[in-house]
Amino acid sequence: MSKVIVVGGGAAGMLAALSAGRAGHQTVLYEKNEKLGKKLYITGKGRCNITNACAMDELLGGVVTNRKFLYGSFRKFTNQDMMGMLEGYGCPLKVERGNRVFPVSDKSSDVIKALSLGLKKASVEVHLNEEVKGLVIREGRCTGIALRRDGHQVLGDRVIVATGGLSYPSTGSTGDGFSWARQWGHTVTKLSPALVPLELLEKEAKELQGLSLKNIQIRIQKGKKELYREFGEMLFTHFGASGPVILSASSFIAKELGGEPLALEVDLKPALSLEQLDGRILRDFEEGKNKQFKNSLSHLLPTKMIPVMISRSGIHPDKQVNEITRAERRHLAETFKGLSFTVTGLRDYQEAIITQGGVSVKEVNPSTMESKKVPGLYFAGEMLDLDGVTGGFNLQIAWSTGWAAGAG
Repeated sequence: MSKVIVVGGGAAGMLAALSAGRAGHQTVLYEKNEKLGKKLYITGKGRCNITNACAMDELLGGVVTNRKFLYGSFRKFTNQDMMGMLEGYGCPLKVERGNRVFPVSDKSSDVIKALSLGLKKASVEVHLNEEVKGLVIREGRCTGIALRRDGHQVLGDRVIVATGGLSYPSTGSTGDGFSWARQWGHTVTKLSPALVPLELLEKEAKELQGLSLKNIQIRIQKGKKELYREFGEMLFTHFGASGPVILSASSFIAKELGGEPLALEVDLKPALSLEQLDGRILRDFEEGKNKQFKNSLSHLLPTKMIPVMISRSGIHPDKQVNEITRAERRHLAETFKGLSFTVTGLRDYQEAIITQGGVSVKEVNPSTMESKKVPGLYFAGEMLDLDGVTGGFNLQIAWSTGWAAGAG
């Protein structure tokens, strides 16, 4: 039996401690907050989207960065394993649209209660309100940690760093682990907010604030290069855009921002071809041929969107629909299929669900999460240069890498 020290009591840290404890190791978990899983409490708007119940190929397909690195850990501890564990610890689950998995109660606190019970059953010693100052490295090997309170060193056989990224700093994610990794010779790739809303140049975003669009398709391009395309939901905000497809897009475009602006195109009617949409608009116009243009779009658009569409179409709002030319109608259809905006940047870490970037996976053993540079030092979760789209994929990365690190 060896002694395993886990730094960080978030998703990855709890799973690492559970894995080590269930394997029979003496396991000690240090968390600087007053409770475990502080960030978990707010995930999924407080409901905690635990994982995604899709098949393994789809699960891996939801990973944006360094997918191949996760082949082993995802198979060693699967989404089904995680679901079974939580239900075994008294947290019944349900599967919703898009295979998203939530607790039946819709309370993230029930997930944390279940994991806390698991830690207790695995005889894990948990220290709350205990901040770690740094790592103890002797003769090139990680042999323990130093506590911030008094500098006291806690020695062990393995140290697992699961201190999270930089997102939601109010939950204690302040990037300590990245500093330690760099200090001891590891490469930390460029860090940026991910799964984060986008800032848009156009003033119309503010006019549309609060409007949610469902069943739309977005496309983001840099020049002629397509960076992202997806179908789903989005939301306009006072600064730009948010919602599931926008958050996922942020992970694909973060590295492309800067220099040439990025173009966001929203297809409001992706189920219809341009010709079908033109025909649909023509039918609406024929049914209300004596209406003014500004009063003719209520069957096609939410009320808040109509002034923006009128402005973009170039058609005078008071023009009667029976006077609208074929070319004008065609341009209107094209505007429906490609409502364009300019992406100027990402919101900051305060609003980011995760951090993109982290310890280079080239310097980590994919089977055990042990550093290739410092024996005895392990990384898990957001510490690593791994991230996925929305829908439970990022938590599965945390669960699986945490479990692999704990198993060693």
